Amino acid sequence: MELVNLLPLAAFVALAAGFAIVLRRAGRIMARTRELERFRGAVRDLATRIDTSLEGATSRIDAMRRQQVGADTIGETIAAASDAVARYTVEARALHGPPAAEEIRDDLVEELERAGRALEMADHGATILAQVRRRGRELEAQTAIKRGYLNVLHAREAINRYRLDAAALRPADPAHTAFGRRTAAPAAPGTPATAPTTRTDHPLDHRM
Repeated sequence: MELVNLLPLAAFVALAAGFAIVLRRAGRIMARTRELERFRGAVRDLATRIDTSLEGATSRIDAMRRQQVGADTIGETIAAASDAVARYTVEARALHGPPAAEEIRDDLVEELERAGRALEMADHGATILAQVRRRGRELEAQTAIKRGYLNVLHAREAINRYRLDAAALRPADPAHTAFGRRTAAPAAPGTPATAPTTRTDHPLDHRM
């Protein structure tokens, strides 16, 4: 076959190869986008249900803390919230998404575990308060109830923040490293460098 006849064929092969590469890359981008959309939707749905469950628990625990309801009246509320949190924790662990979503998933699990411990602490205080009225034990009960209430409240607030973080994720977001960890924003010109900080829990949370 003469060279003049091979040139159009070679051009066609090169064009087809380039087109295939473009299609493959576009397919990968679409797959990542669909994966991210599924993750966002799952987090949004899960966080909404978590907030509903914890809202009822915190309001009842706060009413008990303020002595507006008896300590012997909220056992079922705490038990129901604890059961829901346990189910939500399993559901959160099963969340899948791109590497940038892994930190949000892990943080959700951590805060749900924190909420579960806080509910146990509040239930412990309510049990003491309902059964024992001796001085000292009542102080122990009130302290446990306050710790439980505040840490459920803070877990609920943190989970809502992670819902917003998930909604803000974008495919191949440059604000995330290849390992999915969020990187700190660069300091403004003239701002002194500071050591990296780590998230701390509420001072009353002793990792019950």
